[in-house]
Amino acid sequence: MQTTKPPQITLGIESSCDETGIAIYHSEQGLLAHQLYSQVELHAEYGGVVPELASRDHILRVLPLIEACLEEAQLGAQKITGIAYTAGPGLMGALLTGAAVARSLAFAWQVPAVGVHHMEGHLLAPMLEQTQPSFPFICLLVSGGHTMIIRVDGIGRYRLLGDTLDDAAGEAFDKTAKMMNLGYPGGPIVSNLALQGNTDRYKFPRPMVDRPGLDMSFSGLKTFALNTWHAAQKTDAPQDLPQTQADICRAFELAVAETLTIKCKRALEQEGLNRLVVAGGVSANREIRAQLDALMAKRKGETFYPRLEFCTDNGAMIAYAGAQRLAAGQHNGLDFSCQPRWALEDLEAI
Repeated sequence: MQTTKPPQITLGIESSCDETGIAIYHSEQGLLAHQLYSQVELHAEYGGVVPELASRDHILRVLPLIEACLEEAQLGAQKITGIAYTAGPGLMGALLTGAAVARSLAFAWQVPAVGVHHMEGHLLAPMLEQTQPSFPFICLLVSGGHTMIIRVDGIGRYRLLGDTLDDAAGEAFDKTAKMMNLGYPGGPIVSNLALQGNTDRYKFPRPMVDRPGLDMSFSGLKTFALNTWHAAQKTDAPQDLPQTQADICRAFELAVAETLTIKCKRALEQEGLNRLVVAGGVSANREIRAQLDALMAKRKGETFYPRLEFCTDNGAMIAYAGAQRLAAGQHNGLDFSCQPRWALEDLEAI
């Protein structure tokens, strides 16, 4: 006589940087609840994330958010069957905050806990949607700290095809905004200003597209934007400088989007695939989505994104990724650890 396996309910905790994300994932019903607190206002006056402040704020937020998530899902803590937490990469203090809470709750509730790779969470975030990509596919992981092109043959079966040699795309967006005193976080500001920019005024280089391979570089593009801005400050009338900033943002965004599109096209052709997953915070960028959608439409291929609220760091992606690994029997002991640097290719396949 066959017995039906009871559903698994996983609590996910994300605390790798400047957002505290909590979610509950049900193995049969999908995502039940998610809560997110962003520290953007806390770090804005410093123009970037202050690690010690980030860690302290996670301590304040994580337990109230867990309580709010349980209330949203209308569940008691006794219903949780496993806990997933971000174990890396990220800021060490921030990671340890989430990991310590997760491991302590798992001990108190007598359930298994598993550390999740932050970028695997992003990579699998489109699996939270109704229409999910099937394996294998090419994934563009594009965020503030990472820009990678990966072949994905299954969960934990990852092969890095291309990486950024210096600044990640999101980091270049933020630094470009900072150099022009546009505010923090810079990525959304640059993208919004780009909507007002003149496409024909400036032509920025497309870095590393004139050489073979899938590696990328965005540091030089950031410097090109800075030099363009300095030159404009010497020649433009003061009242014209706001439009100049918009024109620079437009040229910068177009260059990043076209560079990523060229590299993704190469990866798809190299691997003989026609499914593309785009994830990470910068995957919310309108121009990048438009160019990649046009590429895949021309190829008659498929493009998959997380919903906008799951592009940035969130607990839902950690809950989902952790649920898959817990279902495969993986879990961590009481002697948990975190890894501020952690290669995706080191993960165990399931």
